[in-house]
Amino acid sequence: MNTSSIQKRIQPGRKIEGISAVLLPFSSEGVIDFDSFAQNVKRTLDVGIAPAVNMDTGYTNLLQPAERTEVLKVTRQICAGKPFVAGAFVEGIPGDTLKNYQTATAEIQEMGGTPILFQCSAFKQMSGAELLNVYKSIAASCQKFLAFELGEMFVPFGQIYSLDFVRELMQIPQLTGMKHSSLNRELEWKRLDLRDEVRPDFKIYTGNDLAIDMVIYGSDYLLGLSAFCPEAFAARDKFWEESDPRFYELNDLLQYLGFFAFRPPVPAYKHTAAQLLNLRGRIKTNLTHPKAQKRPDSDVEILRDISERLDLLLSSLPG
Repeated sequence: MNTSSIQKRIQPGRKIEGISAVLLPFSSEGVIDFDSFAQNVKRTLDVGIAPAVNMDTGYTNLLQPAERTEVLKVTRQICAGKPFVAGAFVEGIPGDTLKNYQTATAEIQEMGGTPILFQCSAFKQMSGAELLNVYKSIAASCQKFLAFELGEMFVPFGQIYSLDFVRELMQIPQLTGMKHSSLNRELEWKRLDLRDEVRPDFKIYTGNDLAIDMVIYGSDYLLGLSAFCPEAFAARDKFWEESDPRFYELNDLLQYLGFFAFRPPVPAYKHTAAQLLNLRGRIKTNLTHPKAQKRPDSDVEILRDISERLDLLLSSLPG
């Protein structure tokens, strides 16, 4: 893509749809802190962003099935009929892959959520036709669901699909959108162009925490970074919709946070999120899942500076 065609994609005044992958916090005893989790789901809803649970930010790959079910129950209670998204995760579950996905998506729908299909190792062993058939078979039992392309820098079973395969996915009516997490702008721009050609109502949710300005080109978002400070993302999104130049200053600070949080090893960003949320009084500890990767304690002072700068910006806003 050339610079001119990219610039033409910019859409001032567009209303951005935001979905935030809520962090799953842990107590000093190493168990899930459901009270803090529930409060963060509520804070996300209160600023007008839909929560997403049992995502990578929620350690879904490290949870037991019963824990994922409990997360869904708490989310259903807090959302009380408001929309939310939940990961359908089957990696490591024995049995037939399709049946496992059908079970997972059925549970999410029964709880009132929209399923988003995490990829799995079995997907990598399938031909394109076999994999497409899995998505179509899942669609037959879903009112709506989302797809997910996840880069291997996040998990080894992730994969980024060919553009031809994405074209086929876009033609499944029940599949209403896709989260794209390659951390590659050009791949995402190509999906936006394809979306405009094939199915304009299909949502491309950027998962690129290193390029959160993809929203100005027509992407919406489903980000882990937005869980760090959902009120700042809500303000930023409103600025863009109102063509307010303050969008850029707030976006720059959030992107600075994103670069810091999502540095290698990328999966450790969840500990960065816990450190910041703990600093901001949103969760009780800055601990992670016991099996998750950690960040050094020295990160806390850098995050304190970012948090104070965010507060300064947000305090200057009317209301």
